[in-house]
Amino acid sequence: MNQQTEANLHGPGSRILVTGAAGFIGSHLCQRLLARGDTVIGLDNMNDYYEVSLKESRLKRLTDKENFTFVKCDLADRGGMEKLFAEYKFDAVVNLAAQAGVRYSLTNPRAYVDANLVGFMNILEGCRHQQVAHLVYASSSSVYGANTSMPFSVHDNIDHPLSLYAASKKANELMAHTYAHLYGLPCTGLRFFTVYGPWGRPDMALFLFTRAILAGEPIDVFNHGRMQRDFTYIDDIVEGVVRVTDRPARPNPEWSGDNPDPGTSTAPYRVYNIGNNKPVELMYLIETLEKALGKAAVKNFLPIQPGDVPATWANVDDLSNDVGFRPATPIEVGVGQFVKWYKEYYQ
Repeated sequence: MNQQTEANLHGPGSRILVTGAAGFIGSHLCQRLLARGDTVIGLDNMNDYYEVSLKESRLKRLTDKENFTFVKCDLADRGGMEKLFAEYKFDAVVNLAAQAGVRYSLTNPRAYVDANLVGFMNILEGCRHQQVAHLVYASSSSVYGANTSMPFSVHDNIDHPLSLYAASKKANELMAHTYAHLYGLPCTGLRFFTVYGPWGRPDMALFLFTRAILAGEPIDVFNHGRMQRDFTYIDDIVEGVVRVTDRPARPNPEWSGDNPDPGTSTAPYRVYNIGNNKPVELMYLIETLEKALGKAAVKNFLPIQPGDVPATWANVDDLSNDVGFRPATPIEVGVGQFVKWYKEYYQ
């Protein structure tokens, strides 16, 4: 990588591709990058995995900005992706587009192969051929799978995924490592932990619960409420993504093949957890939500679902040491902000 390109990435003024720009995290990230003066090309296929109108509303907040360009394209469209990379010559790429959701992967596995494997391959090839200075991509806390050693560390082995979604995210990390090793492409994977907040995803628990409670309908509480999740507020996620994007992955000079560290490499490759570093029991989330809504939930207690893990908890020491940031928004504050947005948006 030439020094000029690396210097450009330290701060505003870069040309950045954000895939999944109409998504929850993607739209927030675009806002933040535009606010600091980057040129952002936002890509999304606008699929109907959940209500398209919400994606359109998120996009509307971006399309009136002069340094934002929206491109409608599917990651799996090889020709379309090749054209995009050739045309724009990105300084950095943040790949947030993916087929999301653990449960959907049980019924629609092929959707994950198209978006998360074929699509990611097209991203890697685009970055390689156009010599992009840094690829940052969304992985997931779900890669920890059957691990029960808490908190989850990027230095843990993650060879036992419990859903195809998790397996596809682990595959992304492996594919990225190969490109970092073969072509010197700096790649950083971000394992997000249960992201929530305004403009969130309608298939996530907080959204589903809010909708049901306001409608007076019962909520499904899995694992009899004993689930624990490291709920991470959207602003903290975006802060982490921006800081990591500005700091291209570097090789770890201490890495040894005799005792291989899964979180780093002799190649310019890194993996970070971005989580609140504080697991919250599902019942406490529900209590906090009831307070914010001023309404009690009717609870339908059920066993744990296939593919789900009982608990997640992020060790964020590497993130903190390398980019000086540690998420810390309390669940009470974040839930309050989500409820305020939800009531305004849905009136």
